[in-house]
Amino acid sequence: MQIKISTRHGSLSEQTQDLIRSKVDKLNRIFERLVAIHVTVDLEKADTPIVDLLVSVANKRDFSASYSSGDLFGSVDKVVHKVEQQIRKHKTKIQDRTKPSTAEVAAEP
Repeated sequence: MQIKISTRHGSLSEQTQDLIRSKVDKLNRIFERLVAIHVTVDLEKADTPIVDLLVSVANKRDFSASYSSGDLFGSVDKVVHKVEQQIRKHKTKIQDRTKPSTAEVAAEP
């Protein structure tokens, strides 16, 4: 899985990028089919950075979220949480499709 971090209107230190990577990397533990994660940090307004997160999944549409607050790492946490909810909902739908319905189970002798 690839993790790409890019910035607009500024730059981030390597230490900050490593912390963002570690926070974003936990999404792979939730769902194994992740192909790539792209994090974009917009530093145009220094007091309220905007964090965008785009997660590409194999054989599925992309998941995305955006958040802006006064704290960069708080924004990263919120964005990761939003995408995590989207992935969990998708994973639940997949698991529900593969389970037999209760009517099918009751009909079997």
